[in-house]
Amino acid sequence: MKRPVEGTAHPRSGARRVWAARELGVLLALALLVAVTAADNSRFLSAQSIRDVLLSASILMVLAVGQTVVVVTRNIDLSVGSVLGLTAFATGKLFVAAPGTPILLAVLAGVGLGALCGLLNGALVAAARVPALVITLGTLYVLRGIDHSWASGEQINAADMPRSFLDLGTATLLGVPVLALLAAAVLVVVAVWLSSYRSGRELYAIGSEPAAARLAGIAVGRRVFTAFLVSGALAGLAGVLHAARYGTVDATVGTGLELQVVAAVVVGGVAIFGGSGTAWGAALGALLLATIGSSLAVLRVDPFWQQAVVGALILAAIGLDRLLAARMAARAVRSQGRAREGTSHGA
Repeated sequence: MKRPVEGTAHPRSGARRVWAARELGVLLALALLVAVTAADNSRFLSAQSIRDVLLSASILMVLAVGQTVVVVTRNIDLSVGSVLGLTAFATGKLFVAAPGTPILLAVLAGVGLGALCGLLNGALVAAARVPALVITLGTLYVLRGIDHSWASGEQINAADMPRSFLDLGTATLLGVPVLALLAAAVLVVVAVWLSSYRSGRELYAIGSEPAAARLAGIAVGRRVFTAFLVSGALAGLAGVLHAARYGTVDATVGTGLELQVVAAVVVGGVAIFGGSGTAWGAALGALLLATIGSSLAVLRVDPFWQQAVVGALILAAIGLDRLLAARMAARAVRSQGRAREGTSHGA
């Protein structure tokens, strides 16, 4: 039996170390941002301020985790903002039409509507094999149009929703917002699925090389369909949480939110070209973006610079992705060369 050449590392283990370092970098940037802001205004670290940041990050985190499932397959879902807006308005209309609706039923209805939107995206991308960028850009406008047509200028206010539902958006458990706990639960479930289950790991194989994944017997179409279904369902959940958090919904809810979601995913170390990154990193990216928004307000910086900073972070993340990918590819080639050389000497 041939033994591995001493001193060579498995490419996957090297990749895992690289992306773990990316996530650590995001965490350090978050810590530095908090330290600088707290040095200027100590109230930034108050319990209320921390709760506000967590509340701001929670909905974005749910969306980013769902987007991660799609992006690792070398696709993208630009319709998540429209799905959130549609499900948020649908949740409000449900309470208006049936005031006694149980909270759990309303949540399940929102998740189901989001899953239906994800099913549409997945079917079009997987079956028609049309680029996801084009498909989801189309469904973004279709769903937004449906939302506007349905709302017809109507706004649903907190008075139209049950107090118990609105409490979901403000309640805390041991000082931690319930919304943040729900987002953390979603994060753990998806992260464990992606890292520990075959169906989740196959998504990375598809993103790394779709043709090779098909040759390996992976049902690429079915897995991509599942990824969009998960993204849609989580966008639906985010829509319900948005309605509970803000209490006022209309047809404009979620407009432009898809760009923040993609930014959180990319900044969190998920490669936009697919095949690498984790849900943990995307969640950190969402938390970083939410903290940037809060800290710049505390530092009295013009809101324009928030967009500029986020844009710079996206460009830096994409550039770093390409640099790391090139270095890993070069390292893999060198490792294979040493392995062949060792084999020839052993013979």
